[in-house]
Amino acid sequence: MAVAISTCPGLYCGRMMVNGSVEGDCGVCPRGERTNLHKVCERCTESPELYDWLYLGFMAMLPLVLHWFFIEWYSGKKSSSALLQHITAMLECSVSAVVTLLVTEPVGLLSIRSCRVQMLSDWYTMLYNPSPDYINTLHCTQEAVYPLYTIVLIYYAFCLVLMMLLRPLLVKKIACGLGKSDRFKSIYAALYFFPILTVLQAVGGGLLYYAFPYIILVLSLVTLAVYMSASEIQSFKNLVAKKKRLVVLFSHWLLHAYGIISISRLDKLEQDLPLLALVPGPALFYIATAKFTEPSRILSEGGNGH
Repeated sequence: MAVAISTCPGLYCGRMMVNGSVEGDCGVCPRGERTNLHKVCERCTESPELYDWLYLGFMAMLPLVLHWFFIEWYSGKKSSSALLQHITAMLECSVSAVVTLLVTEPVGLLSIRSCRVQMLSDWYTMLYNPSPDYINTLHCTQEAVYPLYTIVLIYYAFCLVLMMLLRPLLVKKIACGLGKSDRFKSIYAALYFFPILTVLQAVGGGLLYYAFPYIILVLSLVTLAVYMSASEIQSFKNLVAKKKRLVVLFSHWLLHAYGIISISRLDKLEQDLPLLALVPGPALFYIATAKFTEPSRILSEGGNGH
């Protein structure tokens, strides 16, 4: 059989399969292919797993959450202009996601074919180029996790282009109450965080792939606690006093649920779905214990004790 040919060195070097026979020297596989157990380049035809989609969703959410944060940060009290900018940011990211899926193979469909992620080294093939004779290096750097590595970078590029096309015109029209220097600050912030996100994906994509469920849970818990503390929410009455607070609460609950689903991967529905009942837990715990940790109360009790 053709596969009886001596195998290639390294983890990712392989030979090409042409008309049912293995030909050529060992080298890098074409884009969209990776080596099989016999070190032969094989086209990736599988669909991404649920966990892969959740990872892509996390990477897609990052610019949107950052957009919303900086829009809120720089909009001041102009809630109407901020709301319109929030909606525009969501539209930009949604359109970018759809376009990215459409231009990724198979082109024109809202689905992608992918190579299965097997281990962390799949994300960093440039570190595994073999040197069979300890002198010459055989370069076999490729996207072994096709297209999970590059699709995120393409998505960020579309997000940036759409933002530069839509947002400046919108902000100029609606943010009249803000100073000339202030109204574009949320856009300037995006010009900083998009390169940071790109480097983060390029350097830490593999680490994020395995760590993102825990990052979501920890960050959503911390930001919810900080928000409720800053807003002085100490009872359900305080919580429902403003619609904005409920929106923030439900957004964090969605993130909690996203993190729990990502960790459990819903392998066993009857065991994993009940875990979603834990979603309201942190908020309920905070409200139940906030009155006991009120600084003024602790100080007054300390003063009375003396």
